[in-house]
Amino acid sequence: MESIANQQKSIKAILSEKKDHRRVLLLYGRDDAQHYLIEQQEALNEMKDELAERDLDVLVIVASELQEPDRQFLMHDYKLVPSEGFIGWLIGKDGGVKQTYHKSVSPKDLFTTIDGMPMRKQESKH
Repeated sequence: MESIANQQKSIKAILSEKKDHRRVLLLYGRDDAQHYLIEQQEALNEMKDELAERDLDVLVIVASELQEPDRQFLMHDYKLVPSEGFIGWLIGKDGGVKQTYHKSVSPKDLFTTIDGMPMRKQESKH
C-alpha cells in the first residue's frame, strides 16, 4: 500500500507510469472517513500474494493531504465529489476505470472483478 502523501509526483504522473504494466486500486477518503481506508487496507494487507499475482497496486489518498492539482485531476477525470467520504477506483492496465466503489470492497469481490477482465484472462493462460 502506498500513500500518495509521500510522493513528489502528481497522481496523474503516478498513474501514467503504471499504465500498461500495473492495475491500480486508488482509494480516497476524507479525514472523517479514514476508518473505511483503514478497513480496506487491513483486508488487503493479508492478500499480498494475490495482489502481486494480479499486478495490482493499492494507492491511498487522504483528502487533507491532497494537493489542489491532484484534487482537480480526480474531480475532472474520475468524477470525484470531494464531499464523498470514501471512494475507490479499480483502474485497469489500459488506464481505464473498471469499477468504482463507494464502500470498502472484499478482496474476493475485487479479485473476481479483476479475474473477469479480458487482459487478466489472457495473462492467466500464460
